[in-house]
Amino acid sequence: MKTYYVVRHCQADGQSKNAALTQQGIAQSHALAQFFSGIHLNQIISSPYKRTIQTIEPLAHAKQLKIKIDERLSERVLSRKPMDDWYEKLKLSFTDLHITYEGGESSQEAMNRIVQALYEQIHVEENHTLFVTHGNIMSLLLKHADSNIGFNEWEKLSNPDVYVLNYINSGHIEIERIWHNI
Repeated sequence: MKTYYVVRHCQADGQSKNAALTQQGIAQSHALAQFFSGIHLNQIISSPYKRTIQTIEPLAHAKQLKIKIDERLSERVLSRKPMDDWYEKLKLSFTDLHITYEGGESSQEAMNRIVQALYEQIHVEENHTLFVTHGNIMSLLLKHADSNIGFNEWEKLSNPDVYVLNYINSGHIEIERIWHNI
């Protein structure tokens, strides 16, 4: 069995690539570092977004680990065009994984890239890797492991949030939410 952790970033002041953590988000990042203090990690891989890097910097510093950047952990772009009904469109994208909106990426495309990042670590025999990402892409990774996960589970994610994924040699992935808004 191999163990992986998936972390959703702490509270941020927006959705842009350069959105920073709020003061509460900074406090959450330190709580996250404390949460992982007794958990062994071999590496940290993060989305390139500012809020994900800020989320994990205290933990990386405490564990003396370098933060590796992987574009595949970037948040999914639903559409390049503003949509007043984005919430309903996002909801639909969890039932129709192939639907795309102008300039956006389908759920299936986004899922494929984050799953590829995970399986790359599995195949190189890397264990105890922590991935830092975003809510939509995180929920799609969880959906890959459990097809029952959908829009409702995305809606329930917190900032931050943490799941552990245990990869069983048979190819099965067990998931468990281990963050409980401490």
